[in-house]
Amino acid sequence: MKTKTNARKNRFSTSSGIELPVRFTPADAAVDYERDLGEPGEYPYTRGVYESMYRGRLWTMRQYAGYATAEESNRRYKYLLEQGTTGLSVAFDLPTQIGYDSDHALAQGEVGRVGVAIDSIADMETLFDGIPLDRVSTSMTINSTAAILLALYIAVARRQGVDARQLNGTVQNDVLKEYIARGTYIYPPRASLRIITDIFAYCAREAPNWNTISISGYHIREAGSTAVQEVAFTLGDGIAYVDAAIAAGLKIDEFAPRLAFFFNAHNNFLEEVAKYRAARRLWARIMKERFGARDPRSHMLRFHTQTAGSTLTAQQPEVNVIRTTIQALSAVLGGTQSLHTNAMDEALSLPTQEAAKLALRTQQVIAHESGVADTADPLAGSYAIEHLTSEIERRAMEYISKIDDMGGMLAAIEAGWVQREIERAAYDYQKAVEKGEEIVVGVNRFHADEERPIPTLRIDAAIERAQVERVRRVRAERNADAARAAIERVGEAARTGANLMPPIIDAVEAYATLGEIADSMRAVFGEYREER
Repeated sequence: MKTKTNARKNRFSTSSGIELPVRFTPADAAVDYERDLGEPGEYPYTRGVYESMYRGRLWTMRQYAGYATAEESNRRYKYLLEQGTTGLSVAFDLPTQIGYDSDHALAQGEVGRVGVAIDSIADMETLFDGIPLDRVSTSMTINSTAAILLALYIAVARRQGVDARQLNGTVQNDVLKEYIARGTYIYPPRASLRIITDIFAYCAREAPNWNTISISGYHIREAGSTAVQEVAFTLGDGIAYVDAAIAAGLKIDEFAPRLAFFFNAHNNFLEEVAKYRAARRLWARIMKERFGARDPRSHMLRFHTQTAGSTLTAQQPEVNVIRTTIQALSAVLGGTQSLHTNAMDEALSLPTQEAAKLALRTQQVIAHESGVADTADPLAGSYAIEHLTSEIERRAMEYISKIDDMGGMLAAIEAGWVQREIERAAYDYQKAVEKGEEIVVGVNRFHADEERPIPTLRIDAAIERAQVERVRRVRAERNADAARAAIERVGEAARTGANLMPPIIDAVEAYATLGEIADSMRAVFGEYREER
């Protein structure tokens, strides 16, 4: 018997426009268990990439941090490790991200502002001083200059007596999403793909436990995409990287097990849980059916999650703790391998030490007090979750088919199609907020008459002056001839097609600076300028 109910709004749907009925039924969740779900740890990995998931080992609590100088960031890392974080995640400043030394004219005003400034191996040694690199997992959020930062990390490990084969961690190294959503690119796309596949090849031989790329949907979502677009465009980028690696002569099962992914944890709780499950299943099928990968590790989509920075509000910032908790919970229920929880003050500044600690405590409460980590994929079988999982997979695959018809992800990006799709979704959401159709607590509803200011982190301008002096001192004190020769060998490798990683490692060990190495490749590859 049907009953009439008063509805709060005319239409209920997810961020991706998936209609939500009043109730879901078994018919909505019609899946073939063996084909579509399977056991946790088994193909197609819908229910998780490991059999027991968090019963044996919790996800890595990898708090993202880095600001000002290497000394300041080193202190924050040691503090977070003392507080129970189980992995490091390094944020770099904008000059480091786009290949400029701290004394470059274009770096002025940006040194140490949104991350740590790294100009040379001297800075990298300070950054990890007292942190044993054979016992900590490090993620580095770096893309255009990923090869240089990875070389610096390997060189510092050597100075600690740690072989590259002992290193565990990830370098983001996902430049395609820079053209789509962020803009911290340097070289044209095809040259960037060449650098990425050089990293794949080098690490397959020399650093087999290192994740060579973290294919990022996070920034795509931050730019305004829907959940379906986040899955589709992230996996589309993944397909492009696999195609490029195969074209470079690499065998699929040599590099695919070290591919990793990075997703956003947004506000629509049920959709987010389903999104992670759909992405895992879709990637497993792509790798097996499209690329013929045989190694089960090649089929696994392993991913890091960060809660959604774009959802944080400057108004009533304490409410951000609640948003972050809900988002983090969706990532855990969706089976993430590592997680960063944003601090409540990040709409105002880089996080203070106390806010960073509270963000970490959020993860620890979920892990140790909520009970959700005690069984694998606890929401499996939910009519709503299974329906949303299948619907997200279906809609994402439609996007991927369109991208294939356009000639692949690179062609779609170069045509501006991907960017326009995201812009349209962002515009639609903003209109809904302005009309009051989407409620943002503290912004367009539930205002506070008076708001108590909270402490924020400020970066002293003197830090930039000190960093400029530091990089100039490195240049003055090094063996200039050895540095110059090493930089020239990087340019020669760029011209000849030789793998770039060995000469870059040699260059950083000779105290060549990040900007000098990036410039040697700029001279060969040129710089990318977007045409819109």
